[in-house]
Amino acid sequence: MTKSHEATSDRDAARKLQAWLGRNARDLPWRTAPAGTRDPYIVLVSETMLQQTQVSRVRERFEPFMRRFPKVEALAAADERDVLAEWSGMGYYRRARNLHGAAKMVVAEFGGRVPRTVAELRRLPGVGRYTAGAIASIAFGEPAAIVDGNVARVLLRLHGRDAASDDKSVQVWLWERAGALVESASRPGALNEAIMELGATVCVPPPAAPRCERCPLREMCVARADGTQLDIPRAKARAKQRIMHCAVALVVRADGAVLVEQRPGTGMWAGLWQAPTLEGAEAVSPGEVAAAVGLAARHLRPDAGFEHMTTHRRVVFRVWRAQPPVAFTPTRGLWMKAESIQRLGLATPQRRILLEGVAGGTLWS
Repeated sequence: MTKSHEATSDRDAARKLQAWLGRNARDLPWRTAPAGTRDPYIVLVSETMLQQTQVSRVRERFEPFMRRFPKVEALAAADERDVLAEWSGMGYYRRARNLHGAAKMVVAEFGGRVPRTVAELRRLPGVGRYTAGAIASIAFGEPAAIVDGNVARVLLRLHGRDAASDDKSVQVWLWERAGALVESASRPGALNEAIMELGATVCVPPPAAPRCERCPLREMCVARADGTQLDIPRAKARAKQRIMHCAVALVVRADGAVLVEQRPGTGMWAGLWQAPTLEGAEAVSPGEVAAAVGLAARHLRPDAGFEHMTTHRRVVFRVWRAQPPVAFTPTRGLWMKAESIQRLGLATPQRRILLEGVAGGTLWS
C-alpha cells in the first residue's frame, strides 16, 4: 500500500471508528463529557484505575473515590492511608500511591492543572506512554497515540499481522500505526476511546469469538478476510507462577476487637493492613503462627483455606482463628474494632479475612 493510500485508509478508519463510538459507547461514570473535552483530573483518575483492572471493578470504585477526592487539590492533601482505603478492592496498590504522588506534583508544579502534553504528563508518577497519550487525547484533544492490549489486538487483526502484541519489534510498528491513525482523526480523543472500546466489546480476545458483524472496520480487516481472527494476535509467552504460602492469625477478642498490623512500606501489598500473617515458599505450621503473635498453639483452631491469584503468584492462604485469654498481650499488631477496619486499606484476600471472616461468613474456597 502506498503512503497516500495508507493515509486515505487511516482517515476512513478514523471516521468510521468515531461514528461507531457515538452509537455504541458504554455508559461509564467517568465519561462525563465528550472525549477531547473531559475534565483532565477525571481522566487522570479513571485511566490510572483502569490500568490492569477490569472495567466492572473500576465502575464500582470510581464514584466513591471521586466523592472522597472531588478535586486534585483534595487528593493531593489527603493522607495516604485514606487514599489506600478508598482504593481497596482494586489491587495493584502502587497505582494508588502513584496517583496520590501525581496529584501532589500537579498541585506543586503545575498550579493545580493537569498538564496537557505527553512530555509533561510523563513526568507524573505512574504515567507512562499509554496513560499520557490517553490523558492528552481524551482530556485535551491532542493527537497522541495509545497502545494497550485492546488497541494492539484491533490493529494486528486489522492489518493481518501474525505476531504477539508484546513482541518488541511489533511494538514499534503498533505505536507507529496508532500514531498515524490518531493523526488522521478529526477528534483524536474520540478515536482513541473508540479503538479501546472496540477491542473491549467487539474485537475481543480468545477464547471468545470476535463479533465481526458489529465491527465498523469489518470490510477493511485482513484477519476477517483471511479467517484468522482467533489466531491473531499470537498468545504471549506465559510466565511461570510462583507459589507463596500465607498463614494468617485471625485473633478476635471477646469484646470484638481484632488484631491487625500494617505491612512494610515496600514489596507486595506495601503499606496495607492485614491480620498478622507469616509468608513463605512452604506451608507454615500452626505453632509458628501462634508464636508469632504470642499465643500457645492450643489457642488456635483451623478456620479457612483459599487461594488468591496475582499476575505472577498463586498465593495460598491458611487462616487460623483464636479467641485469646483475657490477659493476653500480643507480641505484634494492635487491636482494632471491626468498624474501624472497614476504613483501612486492605488487599482483597485480607478484606475477605478481616471483614467476611470476623462477621462470621465462610472463607472456604
